[in-house]
Amino acid sequence: MLIETEPTPNPATLKFLPGRTVMDAGTRDFATPEEAEASPLADALFGLGDVTGVFFGRDFISVTAGPGVDWPGLKPDVLGILLDHFAGNMPLFRTGGAAAFSVPPESADFGDNPEDADIVAQIRELIDTRIRPAVANDGGDIVYRGFDAGKVYLQMQGACSGCPSSTATLKNGIEQLLKYYVPEVTEVRAI
Repeated sequence: MLIETEPTPNPATLKFLPGRTVMDAGTRDFATPEEAEASPLADALFGLGDVTGVFFGRDFISVTAGPGVDWPGLKPDVLGILLDHFAGNMPLFRTGGAAAFSVPPESADFGDNPEDADIVAQIRELIDTRIRPAVANDGGDIVYRGFDAGKVYLQMQGACSGCPSSTATLKNGIEQLLKYYVPEVTEVRAI
């Protein structure tokens, strides 16, 4: 089995492509070892000690190394865990329903004003059709969290979370796109 790797715009994160589906639907972000306990794979990666984030996409896994960690030294260990997992056809999640959710629960959303339903629908469609696929290419995801008084609130995940260029992407790319297609949008903020 061959697992390809790709750099991401975040120098602390590498994208690993196992050549098969990782998540049938949605995504899953693990930001702490406690969150990773839901997945044997994420748990094993955090167990290396130098990993500070794991993200499962449709056909990739992004792994974020801690500050000062040398990727050439960590990469073989990560590849070994991934190879063992996928070659052994091991489950991605422990039993008990951990696979049932793909992004943080809706309670993390701001709760949109019903009067803004048409605007929110346009924003969500642009995010799903234009923004999320591009962000997934870089090993991450972006999740809509709310719209209030012209401001769109988004959550960055995977390689995008903590990426030095994420602010530029948010302001120069995503904000400009949303403002162009949805004039009611005045600003985009990461939460």
